[in-house]
Amino acid sequence: MFTEIPSTRPVTPLLDQIDSPADLRSLDASLLPQVCLELREFLLYSVGQSGGHFAAGLGVVELTVALHHVFDTPSDKLVWDVGHQAYPHKILTGRREAMPTIRTAEGPAAFPLRSESPYDTFGVGHSSTSISAALGMALAFRAQKKPRETVAIIGDGAITAGMAFEALNHAGHEKADMLVILNDNDMSISNNVGALNKYFTRIWSSRTYSAMRSGSKKVLEKIPAAWEFARKTEEHMKGMVAPGTLFEELGFNYYGPIDGHDLNELINTLENLKKLSGPRFLHIVTRKGKGFEPAEKDPIKYHALKPIATPPVAVKKPTYSNVFGEWLCDMAAVDERLMAITPAMCEGSDMVRFSHEYPDRYFDVAIAEQHAVTLAAGLACEGSKPVVAIYSTFLQRGYDQLIHDVALQNLDVLFAIDRAGLVGEDGPTHHGAYDISYMRCIPNIVIMTPSDEAECRNMLYSGYQHIGPAAVRYPRGSGAGVATRTNMELLELGKGIVRRTSGVDSGQRVAFLVFGAPLVEAMKVAEIIDATVVDMRFVKPLDEALVREMASSHDLIVTLEENAIMGGAGSAVLECISASHILCHVLTLGIPDHYIEHDTPSRQWRDCGLDQAGILKAVRQRLVSQA
Repeated sequence: MFTEIPSTRPVTPLLDQIDSPADLRSLDASLLPQVCLELREFLLYSVGQSGGHFAAGLGVVELTVALHHVFDTPSDKLVWDVGHQAYPHKILTGRREAMPTIRTAEGPAAFPLRSESPYDTFGVGHSSTSISAALGMALAFRAQKKPRETVAIIGDGAITAGMAFEALNHAGHEKADMLVILNDNDMSISNNVGALNKYFTRIWSSRTYSAMRSGSKKVLEKIPAAWEFARKTEEHMKGMVAPGTLFEELGFNYYGPIDGHDLNELINTLENLKKLSGPRFLHIVTRKGKGFEPAEKDPIKYHALKPIATPPVAVKKPTYSNVFGEWLCDMAAVDERLMAITPAMCEGSDMVRFSHEYPDRYFDVAIAEQHAVTLAAGLACEGSKPVVAIYSTFLQRGYDQLIHDVALQNLDVLFAIDRAGLVGEDGPTHHGAYDISYMRCIPNIVIMTPSDEAECRNMLYSGYQHIGPAAVRYPRGSGAGVATRTNMELLELGKGIVRRTSGVDSGQRVAFLVFGAPLVEAMKVAEIIDATVVDMRFVKPLDEALVREMASSHDLIVTLEENAIMGGAGSAVLECISASHILCHVLTLGIPDHYIEHDTPSRQWRDCGLDQAGILKAVRQRLVSQA
C-alpha cells in the first residue's frame, strides 16, 4: 500500500522491459504480480508529474495486465469506456516514458485515441459507448470471418446509461461473439466476492459446464417442459450467488462477481471465457484508488490530480461553478418550486451544498443525460421549476429531448450549461464548442452568455424568472474576478450593453460585439485601437436594434465568442445585418472549423486567435485589407 506519490521516477526493472503487450505476454506468469506493483507505482509517479485522471486507473491495474496477457492485442480488441481508467493501458502499450507529459500538447491524450496508438481501438471521452462499439467490431469480424476477440470494459457508473442497455439488448439478439466486463467499484457488494463465487464462476466458465449446458439443451429441448424447468433451475442457482439474472435475460452468459484485484483469478477466468463463444458478461469488483491509501479513503477527491509541482494559488477566485452553486441554494431558499437535476456531476457542477440542504429537491440521475432533460420536462409539466446543471459537451447527448420534450412544448426549464467553450487538457471530447450553434436554431429558447461572475448570477436569476426554456452557458474555471452581490438583478430580455465607446476621431471605427468570456480580451484590444465594445449578453433573442446601430456607425464589426464560428453567435449577427440590408464589414472570431487538441486553456485560446494578440492581429489585417 502506497501512502505518498513518488517525486522521483521509481525503479521499475520489469515494467521497463515492456514496450508492447507482446513483451508482457513473453514474461513468465509468476512475474506478473511484480509487474502490477511496478505499474501501480509508476502510475502514481507519472500522474503526480502531469496531473490527470487518477483513482480509476489505480483500480484496474490487475485487470489491464490480465487483459493484455490473455488477449492478443491489438488483433484482439479492447474497448475502454470513458477512458478515465486507461492510463495503465497506455503505459503498457508503448507510451510509458511519455506519460509524465499526458494531457499536454507534447504528450498523449487524456483518453484513448485511435490516431495515437493501434491499441486504442475506439476514441472515447463520453461514457457508455464501449458495448455499442465493441458489438460493431464483433459483427464486422463475423462478416469478414476473422477469428478475433472483442472485449468491452465498462464501469458501474457508465452502464447506467440507456445506450449501454440498448447495446446489450442488441448484442444478445445477435448472439455476437464478444465479452463485456463490468468493472464494479461500488463496495456495497464486496461481500459477494468470495470462495463460493469463485467456485461457481470457475464452473460456469469451464468447457465442461459449457458442454454440459449445450448437450442438455439439445436433449431437453425435445421435452419443452423439462428444458424450461432445467433453465429456470439454472437461473435460480445463479441468482442465489450472483446478481446476473438481468444480463442473462438480455442474452448474455453471466459470470461473477469475482475479485478484480486477484490477478490469478482474473487470468484463469479470462482464459476460460476466451475459449467460449457468444455474448459473455464478466462482473468484477474493484476498489477505486486501489493501492494508494488516500485515494482508497476518498476516491471522489482523488478522481483526478493536479501536478504535485503546481505552485500554490495566492488568491483563489470563485469559479463559475461556485457562482452557480451559491445561486442555486439562494434561489431554492426563496422558491420551493425549484428542483435541481444533474447527470452525475454533483461535485463538478458544485451542487454538494444544495444536495445536503435540499435533499428532497435534488436529483442525480447518473450518466443519463437524455433522461435528465425529459425528467425536467415532466417536472415542469406539473408546476415545478427544474434547473438542469449539465456540461455543454454532455448536453449534446440530450439534444433530441431538448428540442422535442422541452422546447416544442415550451416548458419552463432552466439549463445551467457548465464548461462552455474550451476546457483545456481534456481536449476535444470535452470542449463545449457547439452549444450556441446547436441551441440557436431551436424555437422558444433563450440563450445567455455571461461575461463575468456577477453577470452569471444575474443571468441565472433572469433565466429562472423567464417562463419557458432558457439556458445560461458559462465557461470552466474562474472569470474576471467580479464580485457577486447577494441581491439578483432581473435583466431585460434580449438587451445588450455598451461597455466602451470609441472616440470620434479614432480613424476606422471598430465595434466588438462580444458574447461571454472573450469580453476581457476585447477590452484590452479596444484600449489599443480605440474601439467600441458591446457586451451582447443574449445570443437569443439577439439585440437586433443594437446590432443595427453598431453596423450603421462603424467601419468594421468584430464578433467574439468561445463557440464554433459556424452557426454561432457571429452567424446570428451576420443574419441580422443581412436582413436589415446594411452594407458592413464583419469579422467573426471564435473556435475554427477543426477539433482543438488537448493543451492548456491559454494556449488553446492563443491557437484559436481569441487572446489579445490574436484578436489584435486579425483586426489589423482586416482593416488593411478593406482600406
